[in-house]
Amino acid sequence: MKVTVINTGGTFNKRYNPIKGQLEVPTDNIALDKIIAACHNIEFEIKNIVSKDSLDMTDEDRVEICEAIKNSANDKIIIIHGTDTVHLTSALIKEQINDKKIVFTGAMVPMSIEEVEATMNFSLALGFLSATVENGTYIAMHGVVVDSSKLVKNRQLGQFLITK
Repeated sequence: MKVTVINTGGTFNKRYNPIKGQLEVPTDNIALDKIIAACHNIEFEIKNIVSKDSLDMTDEDRVEICEAIKNSANDKIIIIHGTDTVHLTSALIKEQINDKKIVFTGAMVPMSIEEVEATMNFSLALGFLSATVENGTYIAMHGVVVDSSKLVKNRQLGQFLITK
């Protein structure tokens, strides 16, 4: 199976900078590389673009993500994205692209702090793409993969919940 992974940053990738005393979104793929090292029988194409916390993303960043998807030769795409504005980017992609299987995922806790959530969410997205699914835009978070318009972040609970 061939999968394009578009890594846009977000909490999934954040690491502590001891000099600045804060979490930062790096421009590398260290968190992702750690996960895919354990994935066999899959050919990955990694595109590292934007590299921002999703709260800092602009409409121009979302267009850049959309263009990266359109320009990918693969029809199976995973997008690592921050959880705060994944609904905005996934809505644009859903509106613009309908000939690929696109799964957004991320994490609410940085992989550099706790590996389980990021690894589980990425693995969930990867497993979903290995099944026979229709083209569309999905979100894989907290144990489910659903149409991107049906999963919302509940900030009070700190969880993604399926809407009706």
